[in-house]
Amino acid sequence: MIKQTDVLKTLHINADAVYKDFNASLITNVSRDLFIGVRTPVLRKLAKDMVKLGLYKDFIDKLPHKYFEENQLHAFILSLISDFDFVVRETTRFLPYVDNWATCDQMSPKVFKKNKNELLNYVYKWIKSKHTYTVRFGVKMLMQYWLDDDFDEKYACLVAQIKSDEYYVNMMRAWYFATGLAKQYNYILPYLKAGRIDEWTRLHAIQKALESFRVSDEHKKELKLLK
Repeated sequence: MIKQTDVLKTLHINADAVYKDFNASLITNVSRDLFIGVRTPVLRKLAKDMVKLGLYKDFIDKLPHKYFEENQLHAFILSLISDFDFVVRETTRFLPYVDNWATCDQMSPKVFKKNKNELLNYVYKWIKSKHTYTVRFGVKMLMQYWLDDDFDEKYACLVAQIKSDEYYVNMMRAWYFATGLAKQYNYILPYLKAGRIDEWTRLHAIQKALESFRVSDEHKKELKLLK
C-alpha cells in the first residue's frame, strides 16, 4: 500500500505557489494554509495511477485529510473505481469530511450512472443530511442523473422542499432548477413562480437560466417576466 507520507511527498513535489494562491482565492472558506497548490490534471493522473495499481485503500481509509488536495485526490479516486457497493459506501463515509464546493462538485463516480436505481436510496438520505456538502452532493446527483429520460416531477419536489440557510446548498438548488429549465421546461417552470421555493433560490435559478445557452430565447422572455 502507498503510505500517507508518500502521497503527501508526491503532492508537495508538484506544488505550484501561483496555483495555490489562485485556488485559495476561489475557495475562500478553506484556509490558505491548507492548500498545497497541485493542479487538477496532476491530481487526476495520480488518482488514476493509484487505482490502476490498487494502491489507494490505505489512503482513503484515513480520514479526515488535512489538505485540500488530499480531499481532491480522494474524490478523484472514488470517481474511478468500478465497484458500486464499495464506492457508494465510501462516498457516504467521505461526504461528511468534504468542506468545499470544488471537492463536492468534482466528485463524480462513473459507476453511479450504471446503478441509478440503487443510488437513488442513498440520494434520498444525502439530501436529508444536516451537512452542507452532503446535501449539495445529493442535489447534484439528482441534477446529473434524473433530469433527462428518467425525470420525474417528484425529484423536483424533493429539491424544492429542502430548507436551508446555507449558500452552497441553495446555489446548487438554483443550479438544479436552471438546468431543469433547459431540459424539462414545462415541468420546472411552475417552481420558478413566486411562493413555490424560497425567493433567493428562485431568483438565482432564473438568472442562471437567463445566462444559459441551453435555454431558448423564447423561454428567456417568459422567465424575465418572473423576476
